[in-house]
Amino acid sequence: MTDPVRTAESRDTTWLDDVVEEYVEFLTAERGLSENTVASYRGDLLAYARWLDRDGIDLRVYAAAIGRRAAGERDADVTPGHVARHLRTLREEGVSARSRARKLSALRGFHRYLVAFKGAGTDPTAHVESPKQERRLPDVLTVHEIETLLAAVDVTTPLGVRDRAMLETAYGAGLRVSELISLSFSSLSLEEGYLRCLGKGSKERIVPLGREAVDWIGRYRVESRPALARRGRPSETLFLNARGRGLSRMGFWKILQKHVRAAGIRERVKPHTLRHSFATHLLEGGADLRAVQEMLGHADISTTQIYTHVDREYLKEIHRTYHPRA
Repeated sequence: MTDPVRTAESRDTTWLDDVVEEYVEFLTAERGLSENTVASYRGDLLAYARWLDRDGIDLRVYAAAIGRRAAGERDADVTPGHVARHLRTLREEGVSARSRARKLSALRGFHRYLVAFKGAGTDPTAHVESPKQERRLPDVLTVHEIETLLAAVDVTTPLGVRDRAMLETAYGAGLRVSELISLSFSSLSLEEGYLRCLGKGSKERIVPLGREAVDWIGRYRVESRPALARRGRPSETLFLNARGRGLSRMGFWKILQKHVRAAGIRERVKPHTLRHSFATHLLEGGADLRAVQEMLGHADISTTQIYTHVDREYLKEIHRTYHPRA
């Protein structure tokens, strides 16, 4: 007896693979999404195509049905049931609600594309509910922990000066790691105390730099970068690795972990933790939410509002610790 659930290799997924590639090119051209976001969408959608194949959708028939809707053609439409089963499978595989919601968002965009440009009759994701997510508070360091981390860097070496400048910039400007490692000389205005960076969707924003970040970048440019630059090819990239090339995301992560250990900080610290701490400390100090939104480069203020929850949790902790009847 033939197993109705066949492997992806037993059928032709080429057509849907091609449409996925068309769609991600469309996203890149029309919406200006970052390379990382587009790569995530591509991976999610290619995995979805193979899952549909395993769930019994004959993709060749589906392609013909979308392209021609010929009379007498067997119905091969993807239904809300297929989408729901796909999400359920992801949940059973241990994929978090947050990741499942992101994958569903990719599927929604893809099926809308099929309806708008490929002649699909229906959007099977239209009435599928997004997985409910617990609102997780971001990991943040206290001001004292930030100061301890920065002080733990050995600045008697060229790489130490570079590391201190990077950490001061990441925390002082609230940059994403991709924004930090892509900074160039032309993006800096040290005398005016600000920098320009390209965020998600290639959106440019201007972010103020504090005195400490300005001073350490200046010191790095004089004391460290020339020696590092001689080891590689000429580059406009501001922060260089030991071989004189631009740093990778993983390279910065390793640098950060080295100094976290040296500082004796036991909490989990990721590059984004510095960005979270930047926003939280601004709001704790009384900064306006919309100003913080602008500095972080958030398109929607609801994304920035998570940091107001962090502030409230901090206040509750203070209350529990010090109030006699807490």
